[in-house]
Amino acid sequence: MKRPFWIAVGIALVVIAADQLSKMWAIANLSDGQVIPVIGDFIRFQLVFNPGAAFSLGENITWIFAIIAAAVVVAICWYAWSVRSVGWLVVLGLILGGATTHLGDRLFRPPSFAQGHVVDFIAYGNWFIGNVADIMIFSGAVLSMILVLRRVPTGRPAPKA
Repeated sequence: MKRPFWIAVGIALVVIAADQLSKMWAIANLSDGQVIPVIGDFIRFQLVFNPGAAFSLGENITWIFAIIAAAVVVAICWYAWSVRSVGWLVVLGLILGGATTHLGDRLFRPPSFAQGHVVDFIAYGNWFIGNVADIMIFSGAVLSMILVLRRVPTGRPAPKA
């Protein structure tokens, strides 16, 4: 395959679809603050609209998270274009999908453009509440650590001296 970049794009599209469809389900079926146990108190569904980052940090600087997400999306696309390793393309696709859907939430969800709140609904004990995109970003990070520990190269051409 000449441009395996499309592997990352395909994975990102699946992540975006899964995340957005699950958020549509959460909005349609969970009222704000309602708690539905899935695995006791360890995993439960609880709808919240998060203006901040992880653990609701930076609630007053949502627009900065939109800029960061946009930069991550552009950087991953640029980098993935020359990656040849399928493992690394999976990592990039998972993170690209998660970052893209978070960017979409920040840009297009209420209260306003570039200040939208991310829909979170998967509660993990009393630690935090996240969504499918968060799971994919975390999975991409774990997979990247495995690839680094196994010394899997990206397959990118060596930089010219």
